[in-house]
Amino acid sequence: MNKRNKNEELIFMPLVIAPQKKDNKRSYCFAFKDRELLLFNENCDLRLPSFEEIENLKFDVLRTQYLGELNDISCYSMELDTRNTDCSFEVPPAGFRFVGLRELGGLIEEPLAMLAAKAVHIMEWDRNTLFCGRCGSATSFKEDERAKQCSDCGFVSFPRISPAIIVLIEKEDKVLLARSPEFRPGMYSIIAGFVEPGESIEQAVVREVREEVGISIKNLRYFGSQPWPYPDSLMIGFTAEFAEGEIEVDGVEIEDAAWFGRDDIPFVPGKTSISGQLIGYFIDRHS
Repeated sequence: MNKRNKNEELIFMPLVIAPQKKDNKRSYCFAFKDRELLLFNENCDLRLPSFEEIENLKFDVLRTQYLGELNDISCYSMELDTRNTDCSFEVPPAGFRFVGLRELGGLIEEPLAMLAAKAVHIMEWDRNTLFCGRCGSATSFKEDERAKQCSDCGFVSFPRISPAIIVLIEKEDKVLLARSPEFRPGMYSIIAGFVEPGESIEQAVVREVREEVGISIKNLRYFGSQPWPYPDSLMIGFTAEFAEGEIEVDGVEIEDAAWFGRDDIPFVPGKTSISGQLIGYFIDRHS
């Protein structure tokens, strides 16, 4: 069980070799069924289980990855074996529940929710690199860095990070919001997309905006960034101003887009996401 002072500042130190400890009682285990995190329900509060608690359950574990130290608490990611027919993943053990990554905001502390994104990223990287992408031989973890090395040709692979952009576009006192066919009913957000090989981040912003809604922008400014584990992105946020053009959606990635005033904002992402933070920035500036 993990007991600590609630006012204690949480500082995470990424490491690749776990320090020697007497037991795993003081540990955080990010154990996933697919992309859902297993949490312990204790007196109506949800918390991360310890490594020891996971060991005491009947789940079969495919792979475990050491992440580092959160203060003096060791952190692990873990892939649970959903193929085990002896264990029901639809109904977890009493006192536990599975929670999707997008639902973690407000359920556990923000530093732990952010670390969950790292945990699922490392777990999936481990699963996707069991064999060398060059020659097909087995790989193993390196001891001096977060990497895996081929046992035959020596090729070294690192966790993949895919840069993506997201941009808030303003036109006087209105903001451009767009809707993807993949969004839940009624939801709108701002323009986003992946950086392509050979282009700068700024070029990616201009291209994505023109491709998806047909307008040009100016006065591009950096806002902030956020790790985005869907599946392995780093979302880089910007603000920009409308320059010229008429909205013309591409009909593929975007099915609708329009200019919205502060009082007309539809259903949008929450502020746990950088998209919600950018929209909140617009609303606050026009309050």
